[in-house]
Amino acid sequence: MDTTRVTSTAFDGTPHAPAAARRFVRDVLAEWHLSHIEADAVLLTSELVTNAVVHAGTAIELTCRLDEAATPPRLEIEVDDHHPSRTVLSSGALATSGRGLALAGMLADAWGVTYSRSAKRVWVRLDLMDDDGARETGGPPAAAPAIAAAPVESLHVAVIVADAHGRVLLWNPEAEALLGRSADEAVGMTLAELVAWRGHGRYALTLDDMLGLGRWRGASWMRHRDGRLVPVYVSHLRTGGRAGDRRVVWMVVAEDHRYVLAPPPTPLRREAGEQIMEVLGHTRPLAERLQATAQVIQASSGADAAYVLVRSEHDDSFAVAGGAGTTAGLVGALGAGVFSRTGASPSMVDDLLSTDAELARRLHARSLACAPLRTAGEIHGYLVVTSTEPGRFDSALAAGLQHVADQVALHVERERLAERERAHRGRLSFLAEAGELLAGVHDEELIAALAAQLVVPKLAQWAAVYLTDLSGATRLAHVWHCEERHNAELRRVLPARPQPELGATDWPPGAATVLSFPLLTGDRSLGALVLGRAEPMLSHELADLLADLCRLVALNLHTAMLYARQETTSRVLQRSLLPVTTSSMPGLESAVVYEPAEEGADVGGDFYDLFAVGDRWCFALGDVCGSGPEAAAVTGLARHAVRLLAKERYPVAAILDRLNATLIDEAEEGRFLSLLCGELTPLPQGGARCAIASAGHPPPLVLRASGVVETVAEPQLLLGIEGSAEFFDQSFELAPGDVLLCVTDGVTERREGKRLLDDDDGLARLLATCAGLSAHAVAERVRHAVDTFAAEPSRDDVAMLVLKAVRP
Repeated sequence: MDTTRVTSTAFDGTPHAPAAARRFVRDVLAEWHLSHIEADAVLLTSELVTNAVVHAGTAIELTCRLDEAATPPRLEIEVDDHHPSRTVLSSGALATSGRGLALAGMLADAWGVTYSRSAKRVWVRLDLMDDDGARETGGPPAAAPAIAAAPVESLHVAVIVADAHGRVLLWNPEAEALLGRSADEAVGMTLAELVAWRGHGRYALTLDDMLGLGRWRGASWMRHRDGRLVPVYVSHLRTGGRAGDRRVVWMVVAEDHRYVLAPPPTPLRREAGEQIMEVLGHTRPLAERLQATAQVIQASSGADAAYVLVRSEHDDSFAVAGGAGTTAGLVGALGAGVFSRTGASPSMVDDLLSTDAELARRLHARSLACAPLRTAGEIHGYLVVTSTEPGRFDSALAAGLQHVADQVALHVERERLAERERAHRGRLSFLAEAGELLAGVHDEELIAALAAQLVVPKLAQWAAVYLTDLSGATRLAHVWHCEERHNAELRRVLPARPQPELGATDWPPGAATVLSFPLLTGDRSLGALVLGRAEPMLSHELADLLADLCRLVALNLHTAMLYARQETTSRVLQRSLLPVTTSSMPGLESAVVYEPAEEGADVGGDFYDLFAVGDRWCFALGDVCGSGPEAAAVTGLARHAVRLLAKERYPVAAILDRLNATLIDEAEEGRFLSLLCGELTPLPQGGARCAIASAGHPPPLVLRASGVVETVAEPQLLLGIEGSAEFFDQSFELAPGDVLLCVTDGVTERREGKRLLDDDDGLARLLATCAGLSAHAVAERVRHAVDTFAAEPSRDDVAMLVLKAVRP
């Protein structure tokens, strides 16, 4: 597990930044219990921040990173500015322009500069040593096989002294007896020639790393004069002084005499319980507190490593929640043998190789002691200490470990319950947010885009949504990368459709894990959500959350697909309810305006028609009560009935009579229709003779060439109300220059508050201002007046027909 601790802050590039940075570093080091390196760390921070302020003058980010699992543990301090064009000054210029990097060279164990397109980072590293120069934590880089202790008679304690570069200066007779080389042969050789160093694991030391430590003990191998490898145990000490005067002192014994140099086993110190109680009572996150608990246990027990194992929610395994010492190798221990849900008391294993060789390999250990974390008879985890030596622990340590475990168990279970509740609330909140975002969206492409952006960057580095339409064809609908500049490249490299087996698909590089979640509704697949994640593992909680999200997305996709299909069907049917073109008539100009109130609709409850019948022309303008498929059915019935009856030479009044009877017989009860129907017969001198009837429709208006506005038809009963109703028509002439305006109630009843457009003959007064205009100009002026009458858009359909008589 990653045990790195990181904390960051930012400052403006002002002269106050260095002081603020010093305060920040002091607080962080105090929290991390690193006050012994405060002086060097604060001085380095102050100098680096000062340099960034002076030379960059931009905002500054300061980051402290503690890697306790490194060997040796290390503290890194990073200072980022946003002026990458500046380069690091040469050593000759440092004396005159600043001493920050010179101090880094003197005080830090390592330093460097990293550039990017938008920032420059200067970092320093301080290796953490104890007061004697020894590293605080960590263990041997690799454990040589431990064997039973040999008799004292065969003991040889070799003493080897080397310079700072590892070249042998002193080789005592015991070293000759152990390794077969005389002092004359060995002096002048390097330790690299004499030692067969075999470091393993992520945090293994190299020989050079080890030689740079103040103190170290551990197992290794050395080369005998006859060529064979001798397993040995080494106690290493590096003397102080200047770098050129330092010496390395080694005391070496055969591995079977390691008990001479190895530290004796120590029981868990009593004060460890008090320290752990203090750690657990802190307000830091549980993961940090368990990590600190492992460190206290490891330091107090003298073990090579210590772990806090926490039970998995989903299977019989225990995951590492905190670790200290040589913790490489353990990711999760199976719930069997030593670690199980049935262990009721602390236990010890003197030699893991004889009981569980696989666990010994994973723990890099030979002996082990553990105590269960129990509450109410249920085991929630284990406290574990390990050693590379067999038989290292005794019953006194196991008892002390159980005492600490009882304290830890209550906090673990309480925090786990709280974390489970927080995760559950977070999951519900996320799904509620996603549901609200997707609700009412009927566009498949938009749903795919929203789904990808919901998971990036929260849950993945990139996401791709594949959609399968109702015909079964699959396509790549949308991609989204946490860095938007990569979206085009991501779409280019992603396959057009994923293979059934993810391993058979060439996914783009950069993600450690690619996961695919199907979008299912019932037994129907609507596609897949594919994620690219940097983390190799996906927790059960996160997998369940993604599965729920995919079900939500699939449900909205299914609804959108059905809506699109229904909308397409409705649009095709509704288009048949309006004429494709209107007929032109000699001696008349015509103009039509039609605006459905529903956004995106082609047809509303209003309809119009203008068509030729022999040497005559007929027109109709109607409004069906209601909306939806039922209203559309009445619209189609009315429009086609008017055309059919007109072509059978029925007069206008007879058309209304027969249409009324048809509606009474065929239409749904309560479905009414207002209709204005007219017949035009051209006159030799220009204009036309008009016969017109209004069944419950707003009365038509005529604007005479003189500027006078007249109402030319009396209102009659709505169609579809009474089967015995008889309708009549009225006739008038349209002379050249006269204008006939027919509208639906979407015009006359246009509302602003309590005021209507037609109040006090408002439409007639509006028409009077149109004298001399063409039919199209009159229609446009009335339409504009309707649009601007109120700030809010109209909630009713608007239809109008304008006819103007002109000279032949």
